[in-house]
Amino acid sequence: MTDSELDAIRAKRLVELQQQQQQQAGSNKNIQSSPEEKQQQQEDIRNTMLSSLLTQEARARLNMIALTKPEKGRMIEDILIQNARRGAIGGRKVKTINGKTNMID
Repeated sequence: MTDSELDAIRAKRLVELQQQQQQQAGSNKNIQSSPEEKQQQQEDIRNTMLSSLLTQEARARLNMIALTKPEKGRMIEDILIQNARRGAIGGRKVKTINGKTNMID
């Protein structure tokens, strides 16, 4: 697969996730749920989006930042999600060196 095909697949998946989020938000309006449940659902959606954008290593680094400085971790997550929604982030990239496959964020 070429990079353009992978980027198209990633963009399609991101749009699907955003549509899911909008559908869940619409269905949540119809169902009376507690603020804690709403917040948990928003966090789940947020984590799903970040997982689709970042490799495990990048996610671990982001979590370390969030542990030491929660406000900075949240700010970085917000920036990543906003850029992904605008299409500024192409998603994960895979690089092969000497027969070994490495993920590049």
